[in-house]
Amino acid sequence: MTHNDQHYTLFINAAPQQCWDAITNPEFSRQYWGGHANISDWTEGATWQHEDTNDGNAVRVTGKVLECNPPHRLVISWFSPRNEADISKVSFEITPLQGVVRLDVIHHDFIADSTMARGVANGWPLVLSSLKSYLETGKGMDVMTIMGNSACAGKDAAA
Repeated sequence: MTHNDQHYTLFINAAPQQCWDAITNPEFSRQYWGGHANISDWTEGATWQHEDTNDGNAVRVTGKVLECNPPHRLVISWFSPRNEADISKVSFEITPLQGVVRLDVIHHDFIADSTMARGVANGWPLVLSSLKSYLETGKGMDVMTIMGNSACAGKDAAA
């Protein structure tokens, strides 16, 4: 990892498959990501999209599925459709650990002076807290209201 990489670790009272489904199933991701849905068939090489279902399914972030090993590891490229040059990667690693899961989310490989890096640094802690709440209680947080309906540093950052 470089000094610009963002690494988040959570311990969640859930099974690995539940955590995987929360990340990859649009019906679930919408529940904790403020109405944003992660959509793909999640096969390596496939396109994935992060759609704002509150705004006519506008695509806020997109990329390719780089690695997919359910329910343990997912690696995706990540960029705004408005700025494809500002590309990075996100790795989700789900590890079972004595009845809970350890979820490591690593947003990495940012380009120099990335505006995306600054935007998602504000969003990931909130989205991941909402994911944990959703998996443990069945209810995510209203992340869009908390973030001031800005989708974390502009609607293109989307984390």
